[in-house]
Amino acid sequence: MSDLFDNARPEPSSPQVQWLFVDEAGDPTLFHSSGKPIVNTPGCSRFFIIGKLEVEDPDSLSQALTALRQELLADPYFAGVESFRPDREKTAVLFHAKDDLPEVRYRVFNLLRFAGKTLRFHAVVCDKLALLDRETQQRQQNPRYRYQPDSIYDGLIRSLFAKLHRLADRYEVCIAKRGSKDRNHALQSAIEHAEQDFEQRFGFSRGGKDAWPITISSPQKTVCLQAADYFLWAVQRFYEVRRHPQTSEEIREDRFLNMLWPQIGEIHDLDCGGAHGTFFTAQRPLTLEDRFGSRQKRKKKKL
Repeated sequence: MSDLFDNARPEPSSPQVQWLFVDEAGDPTLFHSSGKPIVNTPGCSRFFIIGKLEVEDPDSLSQALTALRQELLADPYFAGVESFRPDREKTAVLFHAKDDLPEVRYRVFNLLRFAGKTLRFHAVVCDKLALLDRETQQRQQNPRYRYQPDSIYDGLIRSLFAKLHRLADRYEVCIAKRGSKDRNHALQSAIEHAEQDFEQRFGFSRGGKDAWPITISSPQKTVCLQAADYFLWAVQRFYEVRRHPQTSEEIREDRFLNMLWPQIGEIHDLDCGGAHGTFFTAQRPLTLEDRFGSRQKRKKKKL
């Protein structure tokens, strides 16, 4: 994944400190432990997405999300709901779009939408079927070659952070804790590589490593990561096919992403269009027709 940078002009300078919250959706898995490809099969996503949410006032957003969750917990409408039981460690302790009820999601999405320009989201999307093709070719050329998921983290993070987005004097980066220490270290290293790429590409530094303090945290501890999760879930819901429980139709949903689109800075789809992918922005919104074609049909599962 080389040369993953756009040529956009920098956005207006941000305040002295920029707060960035980083999370992922899907996973980088391509193969079963047996070596068999499993992309786009049950339990293995087709797309892998990494996103960063820029938050102007993290304390205010954290307080607003916490207050909303406390309000919902006190609402008798949700009494006895499984996800509201503290021992389940779901909505009772944090918002997580995958686990939250539709009524809860609507309230959270509304809160995020009304935050307006104080939130700005960027993401990089990798189509793992395209990645699988490239990895298969590598294996054919070199039978000893083995796929390294950390290389995907490195490529996506470098693409996400090496662009001319908003500039600041210091960037406080908080990454959602995922898996092993090695995996978290790979994300930290990738951000350091991205800063090196940026300096080589544009000829000036954003402060080097010292300007990019990085912390690893959990969404329960760092509430703004819950907001990042919701933005990522909206993007994932757009890309990933799911089946309607009654009709078995294959569907993608764009309504969640459309709701947040005014706060989307950029979605860089690495495997859509030309060699450098496609940049979906305010000038070129991401639509199902543009991404997947106007003739896309909903297919019923064969019985």
